[in-house]
Amino acid sequence: MRTNMRTIALFASISIASGLLFANVYTSLVDAKSWGSDIPGSIAAAREYFKTVSPANFFRIFSPLNQMLALAVLVLFWKSSSPIRMCLAAALILYVLTDVMTFAYFYPRNEIMFRAAQLNDVTLLRKTWASWSAMNWVRSSILLAGVILSCVSLHKIYSIDG
Repeated sequence: MRTNMRTIALFASISIASGLLFANVYTSLVDAKSWGSDIPGSIAAAREYFKTVSPANFFRIFSPLNQMLALAVLVLFWKSSSPIRMCLAAALILYVLTDVMTFAYFYPRNEIMFRAAQLNDVTLLRKTWASWSAMNWVRSSILLAGVILSCVSLHKIYSIDG
């Protein structure tokens, strides 16, 4: 198959989505474990660290970029076969869902852990951290499903044109 701009856009979409996925997994494996390692001291350390920069600085750039690329790819491949279109549409929906989760579920918990809760409210901090940590794996799984659907679309594109 000759590589064209549509295919390059799909590769870019898959790359950005994969990067988001791995950054999210990193957050679960490293950052979140650190935040919960010695509550309240670990939360205080995270608060101090986040005064300069936080993971939000990364995700606020790349998550919208991911969604824009996924939408662009869907438009570019709209006239392709229905299975390709459906996979790309489902991937876009999953990518948007992760941001819906971020705004509805994670931002309120970030606010509790990193700003609002008193450091001496250890029970609240532990509960918030535990629920955040568990749900981040759900969010990562949704991102993974989107990446897989994008890759299935790519495979179908190569199978049709190959």
